[in-house]
Amino acid sequence: MVTAQANDGRQPEVAAGPDVGEAIKTFYELYPYPPPIDDLDAYRRRWQDLNRRRAAFHLSWPEKPFTEERTILIAGCGTSQAAKHAARCPSARVIGIDVSATSVRHTDELRRKYGLTNLEIHQLPIDRVADLGVTFEEIVCTGVLHHLAEPETALRALRDVLHPDGAMHLMVYAPYGRTGIYMLQQFCRRLGIVAGDEAIRDMVVALNVLPAAHPLARLLREAPDFRQEAALADALLNPRDRAYSVTQFLDLIDGAGLTLSRWVRQAPYSPHCGVMARLPQASKIAALEPAQQFATAELFRGTMMSHSVIVRRDDCPGSSQAISFSGDAWPDYVPVRVPDTLCVQERLPPGAAAVLINRAHTDTDIYMPIDAREQRLVDAVDGERSIGEIADDGQLDICRTLFERLWWYDQVVFDGSRRR
Repeated sequence: MVTAQANDGRQPEVAAGPDVGEAIKTFYELYPYPPPIDDLDAYRRRWQDLNRRRAAFHLSWPEKPFTEERTILIAGCGTSQAAKHAARCPSARVIGIDVSATSVRHTDELRRKYGLTNLEIHQLPIDRVADLGVTFEEIVCTGVLHHLAEPETALRALRDVLHPDGAMHLMVYAPYGRTGIYMLQQFCRRLGIVAGDEAIRDMVVALNVLPAAHPLARLLREAPDFRQEAALADALLNPRDRAYSVTQFLDLIDGAGLTLSRWVRQAPYSPHCGVMARLPQASKIAALEPAQQFATAELFRGTMMSHSVIVRRDDCPGSSQAISFSGDAWPDYVPVRVPDTLCVQERLPPGAAAVLINRAHTDTDIYMPIDAREQRLVDAVDGERSIGEIADDGQLDICRTLFERLWWYDQVVFDGSRRR
């Protein structure tokens, strides 16, 4: 085994060479992650909410009318991800691929149990995805690229099968929030600990007495599931694991012929939200190019464990798909609530009638106070009326500011397909 990069205390030692792919395959045969499930009923019920499905759609396609008829690839589908997408999108054709026969088998069991006739599953590495002979409007590849021996090759292969106006959801590990994990990976490596049932049980015991000030201790407190054997094996004993800073991730995306459409949850990366907007250096951060703003936010926050993005092809028709409040199209945007949002009306800051929180955010400073007039406008969001239709006479300027903030704070997405 050789290392592909210098170790700086945050990055793991990255295995390279021709045997890595086979090692990863063997690892997931023995320790599939996430662990297999046999019940999709609660998941199915949650996604019966039409606005939840609309919000997920317009996260990727703010410019398109909502539709559920599309072809979806789940690349590195694990034991249940492809089945979940097939269950929540019965009008879509869903194809899942994975190198692990164990993952394929568990997914196929869910397909048969729930009668998911819209699901296909193949044991196939990502770099051979073109063998399917299918072009996809949507590709999901989360938690996979950072385990591959050649992530650049895999991402280019995915780009090659993405429809010209398709969208791809990617997630990779981030380095700074995973410092404690990488320290324990090196601990295991120094002692020659490899994946095995006894070794995993011994690591559970060791984590129970981990010093309280260890960088991994916060994760153990906030995510006790991490101590479960499957999660522990995946985090500490995976044959290959690397992380990407914002800058490295954007370079990977650009090198594959893709372009960033948005962060799945953009508030933590934004100079407009939370503590970043209140820093003495806020004006200097806001003057940076967007990529530098994102990288600066990652460095200041310091605890990001992963990065999740929506990307498009760099030759996507119409080039930029970004929402903009600088032109005259925004009054036609239809705001759609993001399902993880919460309106709190207790223990409020001075002058606030309510505070809006997206429960998917892990940074406690990311909350949005609103006054009574703004709350009335927020309460009027029904997923059908445009901003212009919600606004009362003389309130367009107020609405422009409010709805741009709601968008930055991940409270809404927009259906911009009605724009004139």
